[in-house]
Amino acid sequence: MTSADLVLPPTDQQTPTAALLQAPEDQTMDLAISDMHVLLEQHGYVVAVYSAGLPAAHERRLHSVRSVLESDRIALLKVDLPPLGIAVLVRQLRQLSICDFSPGVVASAARLLPHYIHAGALLNSVTKLDRVPVSLKTHAKSWVPGSQFAVVAGPNPQLVKVGPAVEPPSGPEFGTHLLIAKGQSQSDWVHETLAPAWKVQAIQEATLPSDSSRWWGTGKLVEFAAYLPDISVLYQLVASVRRENCHWCGMELIGDRCGFCSSPLPPPENRMHPGSVMNQGAAVQPRS
Repeated sequence: MTSADLVLPPTDQQTPTAALLQAPEDQTMDLAISDMHVLLEQHGYVVAVYSAGLPAAHERRLHSVRSVLESDRIALLKVDLPPLGIAVLVRQLRQLSICDFSPGVVASAARLLPHYIHAGALLNSVTKLDRVPVSLKTHAKSWVPGSQFAVVAGPNPQLVKVGPAVEPPSGPEFGTHLLIAKGQSQSDWVHETLAPAWKVQAIQEATLPSDSSRWWGTGKLVEFAAYLPDISVLYQLVASVRRENCHWCGMELIGDRCGFCSSPLPPPENRMHPGSVMNQGAAVQPRS
């Protein structure tokens, strides 16, 4: 991970913690290379997840370290999720890392699991929100005192102006837990309205990630993420996807792209069997 506040507490005693890959201003290049070398020696492979909004200098540092070490055992995975959603994803990958999946499957699962993380926030203003499409009309409404907006960044972007007669954004059709992190807003709307509407099975509190205010364009927010908490369900989801071998680096993968070298799968006509199940959408059984 690239930020310590994105490392959520483990769900059980078996779930490992995550290593921190520090920013250039916090660590010299020599120390960054040394730390990565130690991780490779201890664990064999490194799956590094970072935000699409990571400062360019920090992203360049990650690629430079991999280049200097000339290692094909380092996966650098850029994820376009809000900060709390990334924290959830990283914990899920930590859970999967102790299962019988290869490093390549764990790395490429980082592209599958976000389809099952409903990440969003309750905002007092959307005037500086540039991560989710916002109309000029909605921008104008955000200037009205007391306005609140429920925004879901993924898997399907949604924006709803909160009001007594307005339905909350549509949520997951399967059982989830809801993680909530409050910023400067003290609204209980997520607890009292969204959670019941989404029929979540449990609610947990978390500390708001330091990058959330920048990501959402305001500090007056309550960030949330609904996710699959059960390791057995995560395991079944990943195991249900056809596995391939990367034609470039040989790593095992699921989906249409290698998590380690980023090489796409060849067209179906150049492979021995039909396309990946992931492209068709792996199934999670809806709640009855």
